[in-house]
Amino acid sequence: MAETESTDVAEPPAPGEAPKSGARPVDRHGLLKHSREFLDFFWDIAKPQQEMRLEATEKLLEYLRARPEGSSELKYSLKRLITGLGVGRETARPCYSLALAQLLQAFEDIPLCSILQQIQEKYDLQKVKKGMVRPALFGNLFGVLALFQSGRLVKDSEALMQSVKLLQILGQHYSHLQEQPQKALVDILSQVPEAMLQEVLPKVLKPDLNSVLGSPEHLELFLLAQQKVPKKLEKLMGPVNLFSDESIPRLVTVLKMAATSVKKERKLPAVALDLLRLALQEDSFPRFWKEVVEQGLLKKQFWPASYLCFRLLGAALPLLSKEQLQLVMQGDLIRHYGEHMVTAKLPSQFKFAPEMNEYVGAFLKGCQDDPERQLALVVGFTSVTNQGLPVVPTFWRVTQFLSLPALKGYVAWLRDMFLQPNLDSLVDFSTNNQKKAQDALFHGPERAVFRLRKWLIFRLVSIVDNLHAEKEETLIEEVARFCFFHSFFETKKPMSQIPETEQHFSHPLDSRTREVVGSAFFSLLQTLSTQFRQAPGQTQDGQPWTYHLVRFADLLLSHSRNVVPLVAFTTQQRQAWDRTLKTLKELEAQSSEAKATAFQHLLLLVGIHLFKSPTESCDLLGDIQTCIKKSLGEKPRRTRSKATNPQEPPWVEVLLEILLALLAQPSHLMRQVARSVFSHICSHLTPRALQLILDVLNPEESQNEDDNVVVTDASERQLLGDAEDESSDDGEDKGNEDSESDEEESSDEESDEEERDGDVDQGFREQLRAVLQAGKALGGADGEDDDELGDEAMMALDKNLASLFAEQKLRIQARRDEKNKLQKEKALRRGFQIRVLDLIEVLVTKQPENPLVLEVLEPLLHVIRRSMRTSSAKQEQDLLHKTARIFMHHLCRSRHYCRNVGDRVETLYAQLERLVQQAGRQAESSVCLYYFNASLYLLRVLKGNTVGKSTCKAQKKEKAATDAGTQPQGPEAASCLDLGLVTPIYSSALSSFLTKRSSPLTAPMFLSLFSRHPMLCKNLLPIVVEHVASHTRPRHQAQACLLLQKTLPTRELRLCFKDPEWEQLLDQILAKVTETLRTLGEAETKSGRQKELSSLELLNVLFRNIHHEKLTMDLTAVLGVLQSQQPRLQQGLQQGAHSAGSSRLYDLYWQAMKFLGVQRPKSEKKDAKEVPKATPSPISMKRKKKGFLPETKKRKKRKSEGATQEEAAKPSAAGGDQPPSTGKRKRKIKHKGPAQSQAQGLPASKSPTPEPPATSPSSPAKTPKPQKKNRKLSQVSRATPVSPESPKEPAAKKRQKNLPQKGVSGKSPQSALPRRKARLSLASRSPSLLQSGVKKKGQLRKAKKL
Repeated sequence: MAETESTDVAEPPAPGEAPKSGARPVDRHGLLKHSREFLDFFWDIAKPQQEMRLEATEKLLEYLRARPEGSSELKYSLKRLITGLGVGRETARPCYSLALAQLLQAFEDIPLCSILQQIQEKYDLQKVKKGMVRPALFGNLFGVLALFQSGRLVKDSEALMQSVKLLQILGQHYSHLQEQPQKALVDILSQVPEAMLQEVLPKVLKPDLNSVLGSPEHLELFLLAQQKVPKKLEKLMGPVNLFSDESIPRLVTVLKMAATSVKKERKLPAVALDLLRLALQEDSFPRFWKEVVEQGLLKKQFWPASYLCFRLLGAALPLLSKEQLQLVMQGDLIRHYGEHMVTAKLPSQFKFAPEMNEYVGAFLKGCQDDPERQLALVVGFTSVTNQGLPVVPTFWRVTQFLSLPALKGYVAWLRDMFLQPNLDSLVDFSTNNQKKAQDALFHGPERAVFRLRKWLIFRLVSIVDNLHAEKEETLIEEVARFCFFHSFFETKKPMSQIPETEQHFSHPLDSRTREVVGSAFFSLLQTLSTQFRQAPGQTQDGQPWTYHLVRFADLLLSHSRNVVPLVAFTTQQRQAWDRTLKTLKELEAQSSEAKATAFQHLLLLVGIHLFKSPTESCDLLGDIQTCIKKSLGEKPRRTRSKATNPQEPPWVEVLLEILLALLAQPSHLMRQVARSVFSHICSHLTPRALQLILDVLNPEESQNEDDNVVVTDASERQLLGDAEDESSDDGEDKGNEDSESDEEESSDEESDEEERDGDVDQGFREQLRAVLQAGKALGGADGEDDDELGDEAMMALDKNLASLFAEQKLRIQARRDEKNKLQKEKALRRGFQIRVLDLIEVLVTKQPENPLVLEVLEPLLHVIRRSMRTSSAKQEQDLLHKTARIFMHHLCRSRHYCRNVGDRVETLYAQLERLVQQAGRQAESSVCLYYFNASLYLLRVLKGNTVGKSTCKAQKKEKAATDAGTQPQGPEAASCLDLGLVTPIYSSALSSFLTKRSSPLTAPMFLSLFSRHPMLCKNLLPIVVEHVASHTRPRHQAQACLLLQKTLPTRELRLCFKDPEWEQLLDQILAKVTETLRTLGEAETKSGRQKELSSLELLNVLFRNIHHEKLTMDLTAVLGVLQSQQPRLQQGLQQGAHSAGSSRLYDLYWQAMKFLGVQRPKSEKKDAKEVPKATPSPISMKRKKKGFLPETKKRKKRKSEGATQEEAAKPSAAGGDQPPSTGKRKRKIKHKGPAQSQAQGLPASKSPTPEPPATSPSSPAKTPKPQKKNRKLSQVSRATPVSPESPKEPAAKKRQKNLPQKGVSGKSPQSALPRRKARLSLASRSPSLLQSGVKKKGQLRKAKKL
């Protein structure tokens, strides 16, 4: 519709000209012919893509600027854009309006009044048809908006007055435009100067308060006048009070209309913020907030109005004083906002919290110099609680924008509220569901105090996450001391030296609250230990935070009259504490050593845990101190201690047991400390200490130990889980909790019934039968039936049945509890193993050259194999992924490895054999890959280690006695790797891979072995060559061909062979491949076809190797076999059976024939290309009727010429003469006889073209003399002499001709060479005996030109 209108209305005259009648102007066709690109600009302007619209507008402006003034293009552009203002597509109208605005802004000489006149004439509302009223209205509206967006309307008073009148007329058509004309009018008047606004105001604003309060647009216009020209407004309307009792209900109605209008945009209407500013200006803010906002908009729950109030609150924050902030943060609006935060839990529900956080964050950033207002705001939001629990999260991120004084005041308020909870000062509420399920006993003040205190203590801890240690160290220490003191101590008598003793509680702390505070304290320790990167866990004086807390604890213990611990220390525990302080002083003297720092961290942490679990920590402290003394004084005391007490375990083992006990606790802080300490002691690790770690990974050996770990871990987890569950469930709705609990109970009942039905055993059936029989005997003494039992008999039977089923239910519950206990123990055991893997990771990362790393291989493999066989639970998958990552990335692929195996060489060989055998016995290749990589790692270790002199001499004698040719040369000869021992291990695995029906071993595994150890590959190659043509399965033959194909081109393998050995190997492989190719084209199965493909690929690799080495070998047998198989391959290709595989096989066949000097028939290539082009012929016949020459007909003409070429080539292939030529094209085709004779597989010497004499076919193919080094590969000519009639050709063309002509000998690409060089090297191949009759391509090219 838009395009039709644009062509119809493009003819009205340009501005300032009279319209022409009669025939179309002559300039129109000249314009269309002049620039098609110019007209496309207007199509692109209406596109939905914004980038395309903007780009088209910029190009149009650039095009018009390059034209002279008053050009026809400018006139046409104005007409076309004005026409686009009223098109039927709604998305295109704003595009044309914006383009017209930019055009008027760029060309300021165009009068706005003339443009407005054209718009009114084009969209005359009195003359337009009834069906075109709506487009005409929008055309006028977007025309005025275009004038306003150009920025020139506010400067032109005449155009402004006309636009205002037009907008007033448009405002009468509310059904079509709604409030858009009024909004446009307000936007325009907000930009005009005051003088012009005074002139326009009487015409746009009626002096009637009812009209002002009739719509949001009129009210916004009144507020605009009140702000800019208050005197003129007062003169026009007199004194107006919008906040009077009569006006407030109408204000509420107008604001609800404004909220509904911006429901989809989700933004704050400007009229609401202007009203707020007016209320602040007239000191009527309390009245406005109470009566308009809280009692008006929030009186009936209307969510658009509620969201307007929320946005108004956020936008008003920078405008309010401290007292006004306290007023709005204590009213009904903030309570309604808290209810919204609690109830909006579902993903589909709209959540206003992120938007409010943006408002609060912007306010806190903007008033950094006013900490009182900042503090009033954050305290107000924190005071909004749901039954004691604040609605804002404990990790509320906006507090990071608080200034330091406001932050200190906020921490002090949180601390005071924790000590003396004032529930009356909170804005507390309950949801509707909570009110329905209200229970006075459950929802008492004690529960509210507990919920509030738990939130407050975690809020204090989370504040530390956003602090910087170097700036707020005092604040951090204050929070840490507060949490520590109220976790483990209580005040007996206040004293001024300890400020924490002067803090009094209005509600005493119960045991649950102290447990929560203790949990928060250790979470704080975790934050202090890991967050601050300048000196992790340290203060400015260089001491850890835990050290300051230990000194504070010692201060508290020294004042036993004033402070007492919650759990009193025994004499032994107090002695352990004193020894800890003494050891810390000794470690402080050696703080320069990294080991001493790690021990200090461990000792401090366990010392703090002494207040939490005194009995366990006391024993750990004694053992840790003993280990520290032995480790720091290890060098002078090591032999003496061993001599005096050989039964005493080394300190490393004792300390490692302590670390394992710490890892058993579900604490991330303990996990990090254990990892850090182990990284410093892993260099002193003993085999027994390592076995302690491996026993955890082996469930058979560590079952008894894990049981103890499970009990401790379960109790710890239960304690923490209760606190976490309570904190996570507090913010949820009560109704949701009830529904979820009902669902859980129903599901439990269903599972009970299922288990009850499934767990009925034969013993229970017998007991039930006995009870029923007893009841029958009791009631049937007189021979009566069961239905006539007496009341006493029935009561007795019911009692017996009830007791029987009660016992059965108890048995079922006991079995279920046992099952759940086993599942929990298994989960705890897996979690413990995941944490213990941290120690393995540290060992293989920090000490990769330690010989003990070799003992880790098989346990890790055992974990991987076990995890792959078990269920796919998340914990099992985490264990598997972490073990596999450590094994592959940190162990097998590490740059460093053990280089001093010592006397473990024989053990390594046994382990290597065991790993290879286990790899072959796996059920899955994925598990087998890990075992095979482990064997490669051991090979790497053996190869990298050197033997002693005596051992080296003995091995040299053995090597000389066995086989000198199979031993490595150079550095490998002095290594511990004995090929005589390794070769049988891998030869059996390789034979199993090439013979077994289903083997977990794969070809990439052996390729990796061959690439890393070429000497071992040399010893294993005979097995692979033997299976190329053996009577095994075709799949195994294909795998053997693949191994040879990937291995032979490697340079490392070639260096392991002498020249005669290499020629003998290639000859053997060639004979095997030739034997395999005798059945080429006969395969019917997938494995058989794969064998044929692999055989031909291997043959091509052999040919490339022969050419690269310039070897002299007899290839006549291969040529004979390939030529004999050509008809069968061609027949299979024509039949279409297995088209993809046959085509690939055919291409490989002719690639091999090209190496032998036989070219592929060109007619076959042409036929293959023309087959898919035969189908479009009917379409080309239909296109023939359209009156122009289609492309298909041109292609058809080339086909006919191609057919003529084929007919001309047939006599040449038969050796006959060519028919007389009748044209230039046929003269070129006439000389293609030799090429066609080559295509039939016959020697080219039979053609009439003279060729050099051929040698005897029985003589082997010989390599010509090498080319000169300074000649380019693309310019190397063939050895066959070129006819003197052959002209010289460019090097690029000669390279293109020489590339397909692959002779028997020449350069072949190697794996280490780039592919481009490898392809260029094919150009230097020289023909052999089999190419003696082949025509030179230069002669063919010359023959074509004749």
